[in-house]
Order: sequence, then structure tokens, then C-alpha cells
Amino acid sequence: MDAKKPIRLSQHAKEQAHYRGCNEEEVMETIRTSHWEKAELERLQCKKDFPFNKIWNAQEYKTKQVKSVFMEERDEIVVVTVYVYYF
Repeated sequence: MDAKKPIRLSQHAKEQAHYRGCNEEEVMETIRTSHWEKAELERLQCKKDFPFNKIWNAQEYKTKQVKSVFMEERDEIVVVTVYVYYF
């Protein structure tokens, strides 16, 4: 597992990241600095908490957690989807 490989977000991952309230930099930081775990369909996942202290969907949250689901290919990491949790 090589977190130094280039990271590319699929179109779906880009759309979901935006829709769920995070940006590509947070997705990349999550992959580069968090522990990778196995996910379904031979994919990998990792998650990272970010300070938030803002309002999302009319409710205030202190923390935003970004969860990236990705595949490690030979020359790059391809992000398949992104989940964002607020608490």
C-alpha cells in the first residue's frame, strides 16, 4: 500500500464529495495520512476527522469526518466514492 501514488477522484467521487460537503484536498489528506482498511468489493477505505465548527443542513457541528473508498492500482489511487459524516 503506497499513499505516495498520485490520487485521482472518479467523476462520481467528485460529485459526492461536493454534494456531501468536502473538497478534494480533504479526500487526499485523508488517504495520505490515515490508516487504510479493507472495504467491500476488494476496495480500501480510510477516514479522518476534521475540525468543522460550522452549520451544515441547518444544524451546527463541531467535527466533519471524511471517509474515502478507493482502489489502489498499479500507478495511481482511484477514489470511487466519498462519505462525509457530521457530529
